[in-house]
Amino acid sequence: MQATESLKDDLPVNGNIVNPTLPPNRIASVDVYRGFVMLLMMAEVLSLSDVSKALPGNKFWEFLSFQQSHVPWIWLSLHDMIQPSFTFLVGVVLPYSIASRKNKGASVQNILIHTIKRSFILIFLGIFLRSMYSSQTNFTFEDTLTQIGLGYTFLVLISFYSQRVQIISLIVILFSYTLAFALYPLPGASFDYASAGVSANWEHNLTGFAAHWNKNTNLAWAFDQWFLNLFPRESPFLFNSGGYSTLSFIPTLGTMILGLLAGNYLNSSQNARKKLNFFLFSGLALLVFGILLHVSGLNPIVKRIWTPAWTIFSGGICFLFLALFYGLIDMKGKHKGSFFLMVIGVNSIAAYVIADGGMKNLINDSLFIHLGENFNQVFGTAYATLISGGLVLLFEWLILYWMFKKKIFIKI
Repeated sequence: MQATESLKDDLPVNGNIVNPTLPPNRIASVDVYRGFVMLLMMAEVLSLSDVSKALPGNKFWEFLSFQQSHVPWIWLSLHDMIQPSFTFLVGVVLPYSIASRKNKGASVQNILIHTIKRSFILIFLGIFLRSMYSSQTNFTFEDTLTQIGLGYTFLVLISFYSQRVQIISLIVILFSYTLAFALYPLPGASFDYASAGVSANWEHNLTGFAAHWNKNTNLAWAFDQWFLNLFPRESPFLFNSGGYSTLSFIPTLGTMILGLLAGNYLNSSQNARKKLNFFLFSGLALLVFGILLHVSGLNPIVKRIWTPAWTIFSGGICFLFLALFYGLIDMKGKHKGSFFLMVIGVNSIAAYVIADGGMKNLINDSLFIHLGENFNQVFGTAYATLISGGLVLLFEWLILYWMFKKKIFIKI
């Protein structure tokens, strides 16, 4: 990782930017979309579920709590769109990054060496952040950074080929992954569900063909029982309590390829209206296709194991988000109010580390030290996390704003 005064290697050119402290010719909508995604992650400090629990029966807080939580298995909440959006945007900016490096004289070999380094840094950073509160290194590969790191080199290799090859690669990846899950045998009558951390009558268990994608009884779970036990652990790995898995990086690569296809079109010579229409049509088509796969029972929409249907369905939502931000910000120039998100979006790695590392706990503990034990109960105990979490979020943003003003942009 390094601090730099230029993001041109990693972010789109060809657009307009609203602040002179950033490099010129940037597509602001990409920064704002990324900032929106990271804000959703940073806003976890508000603990809306605690507010909802303190106010039982309040539909408003129940709704907000649901949107800030991950669904148990199928379908999604707004919070479930953080990882696919962050992953999708990796693909969106890749055509610009590679073009920039080639324009600076980098060979394919140089690009690949840089790509492999970046992949390992992302993997190690993900493991480091997941190990912060462990007694030893927590070798886990299912979080956002490690998943991107595992697939990133393959994404760059695919990007060197034509768009036709990129689409074929996407189809082959998703079909092969679906086939592999479908061929893995379903648990038999004597299967010990307790050993996998689930119960045979769990309300979210799927039936029929879709049961091949049930929690901790699938191919990815079996792989992790072998793979994760190759690393030193406090105790043998038996299951992931959330059902997450290492192999999800394969369909996650599919999400990055969808972003790559969007980035190719964004970087094309087509006019803005055609670009917007492409994003809208692609988003709606993917959305409908994903839903059809789910309701037909061929492949369920499950974010936790990143089913191919989830790749397609969430990819459609990502296209629609991109259309929304591109249409409002780059086409209509609705920059008012976007600066808050842009400050976060241009320093997304720093924002990720601040939100997922120890910084938020340091800020939170400091607030209680200097403002007193009950400062966050000024509006009652039900809203305590809104007060303390809101202040933590504000200080996190101020750190990013200071970096923005000092032209300190962290990239990998």
